[in-house]
Amino acid sequence: MNDDTFVARRPGPPETAVLGVILPIPEPWAELLADWRTKVGDPQARIVPPHVTLLPPTEVPVADRPAIRAHLADVAAGHPPFDMHLSGTGTFTPVSDVVFVAVARGIGNCELLANDVRQGPLARSLSFPYHPHVTVAHDVPADMLELAYSGLQELSAEFRVQHFTEFEQTADGGWAVAGEYPLTGPAH
Repeated sequence: MNDDTFVARRPGPPETAVLGVILPIPEPWAELLADWRTKVGDPQARIVPPHVTLLPPTEVPVADRPAIRAHLADVAAGHPPFDMHLSGTGTFTPVSDVVFVAVARGIGNCELLANDVRQGPLARSLSFPYHPHVTVAHDVPADMLELAYSGLQELSAEFRVQHFTEFEQTADGGWAVAGEYPLTGPAH
C-alpha cells in the first residue's frame, strides 16, 4: 500500500464568491440606524451596516474578480461625489415586510450608479425595480415594523457621498469590505 493513499487533501479555494456593492451611511447616522435595527429585533442589525444598495448580493466566479475590480474602478471614475438627504420612512408592505429610511435627495445619482455597477462582469437583472433606500427593519414582527416606521419618521440626515464600497460575504455569513472606490468623475 502506498503511504500517499491516505494523505488528506485540503480543499481548494472556492470557485465563486458573493459580492454586494453599497453606498455606506456615515456616522453619526450609521450607528443610529444600526441601533434602531437592533431595537426592533432585526437579525441583520449587526451583520449588515446601514447602506443604500447598488448591487444586491450576487454570486460571481472568483476568476472574474480582477475584471470586477477594474469595472468598479471605471464606474467610480465616471461618477462625481454627490449630496444625499435621507428623510422619513417608507415600507414595501405588502410586497415585502420591510421598513426603510427614504432617500429624498440623490435618488438619480443612486440610480445611475446602480445601473452602471450592474453592467459588464456584474450584469444581472433585479427581482424588483431599483428603489434606493436604507433598510431599518426586515424579518421582524408587525409591531416592530410599525415601531421602526413611526420612530424614524422625522429622521433627516444630509451628507456627501464620496465613494462606494464592495463587500464580500464571509464563510460565517457576515460581510467584509473587499474594496472602496472613490467617486472621481466630473460634475454633471
